[in-house]
Amino acid sequence: MSRTETNLNIEVVVHDTDTAILTIGGELDIDTATSLHHHMANQFVHGRRHLVLDLSDLQFMDSSGLNVLIKAGREARDTAGDLHLASPTPAVRRLFEITGLSLATPVHTNVEEALAAARSQSVPTTDHTGASALPTDGTA
Repeated sequence: MSRTETNLNIEVVVHDTDTAILTIGGELDIDTATSLHHHMANQFVHGRRHLVLDLSDLQFMDSSGLNVLIKAGREARDTAGDLHLASPTPAVRRLFEITGLSLATPVHTNVEEALAAARSQSVPTTDHTGASALPTDGTA
């Protein structure tokens, strides 16, 4: 699925039942941020709790774009999922560092690294019987 807004291209690939990769290119600003939010919300509605955003073609982002990423991170955590940012351009990476977004949301070198991190976070916390995998002797 692909949709082009004014100066923004979003391509969504469903990686598995829990994970979607959104490739974002162009400019993420006040005119385009709502479109990205709708795409991410749609993935959450369809049960994909882990989102990987490929930002390798994102040339510009303003505070509206940052706000959408912060909201998406919160929405992902609310569904026991996560948001991973992959391959940001130097200008976008610098924005993440300046604003502190990179402290709250993982930023990865590439999509493969982000997918590996998302997989590691989707490991179930129960054993095959449905019981908690945590020790019951109080040592946790």
